[in-house]
Amino acid sequence: MHSWPITLDDVRGAHKMLAGVARVTPMESSRHLSALVGAPVHLKCENLQRTGSFKLRGAYVRIAGLSPVERAAGVVAASAGNHAQGVALAASLLGVRATVFMPRAAPLPKVAATRDYGAEVRLHGASVDEALEAAQRFADVSGAVFIHPFDHVDVVIGQATVGMEILEQCPEVRTILVGVGGGGLLAGIAAAIKPLRPEVRVIGVQAAGAAAYPPSLAAGRPVTLPAFQTMADGIMVGRPGDIPFELVNTLADGVRTVSEESLSRALLLSLERLKLVVEPAGASPIAALLEHPEDFAGPVVAVLSGGNIDPQLMQRVLRHGLAAAGRYLSLRVRLTDRPGALATLLGVLSAVDANVLDVAHVRTDPALGLAEVEVDLHLETKGPEHCQAVLWELGDAGYVVSR
Repeated sequence: MHSWPITLDDVRGAHKMLAGVARVTPMESSRHLSALVGAPVHLKCENLQRTGSFKLRGAYVRIAGLSPVERAAGVVAASAGNHAQGVALAASLLGVRATVFMPRAAPLPKVAATRDYGAEVRLHGASVDEALEAAQRFADVSGAVFIHPFDHVDVVIGQATVGMEILEQCPEVRTILVGVGGGGLLAGIAAAIKPLRPEVRVIGVQAAGAAAYPPSLAAGRPVTLPAFQTMADGIMVGRPGDIPFELVNTLADGVRTVSEESLSRALLLSLERLKLVVEPAGASPIAALLEHPEDFAGPVVAVLSGGNIDPQLMQRVLRHGLAAAGRYLSLRVRLTDRPGALATLLGVLSAVDANVLDVAHVRTDPALGLAEVEVDLHLETKGPEHCQAVLWELGDAGYVVSR
């Protein structure tokens, strides 16, 4: 029999340790998603956790397990967001000095929040990888303990407490969907669920543009991606952690991938229908339900892992989500450059009930005739059918339209 690095007693101990520190986050039902799946769908709202994500759980358990000598030396971490805030608050609650390295381009709200939670923030490098290298050098020189975001047994044990809460709040659960980056949360939930309820399917969800787990599972070992990119920065990790991989490879029921389009649609749905602010990584389980609603036996629990989304990113993602849902239409229309031409065009759009968000004239394209102008239009529409109706109406009115 395999001897796992995590036991149920470990998870139960962490559950008690976190009482009064981490919130028991709510489990909310979604009528919209339940209708889509054809079975009950519940949302485990870790986006409502202190610091806005599940990361506080693992960070607190890890730092609480340090010796007095290690605590006196302080801790150091590297992150662009959620892990930074989790370490900062956990260290503050435990009276431990924390230094967090963040990329220079880290969103200002996340930098400010990390400082507010009590950490010293040092901005370094253009990426998390460069900040990570700086944090490790700092640990070597100062003696501070490096707190890894996912590749440590204590961190995984802390994240496993999410699984314990799921069983308490939804004992009839049959499928659990979890966003995956390095794998700490998925590994922890699987380690908590499988010994008690082996029939429950625990499935990871990764962004297709940063999916290190599928090739790693196929190879039977962690594989490093040569390149990766996704809007879901919370799960944008190029290589699984060694400890999480061992648990995921044996205990979890696979990892699905989702497109950027599905992630943006999921975020939009979270805001409009669920009334929850969720970051793209946290919305990844919803994206999986949108892409393959028939694949998951209910009751389903979708873990919304975090809600720390930068407002500027939210603006871009929402626009992308509106376009993916057929509610945002960008097009270019060629007009005769004469007074009243634009007003006539806008009248056609008004008649078909399209809301004009932005208009820009293009007069310098060499493909245009001397008496021609093109107009870039950004329209708010009511869905794919309405988009098609707008295009038909413009065509019937004699306009040349390109997209």
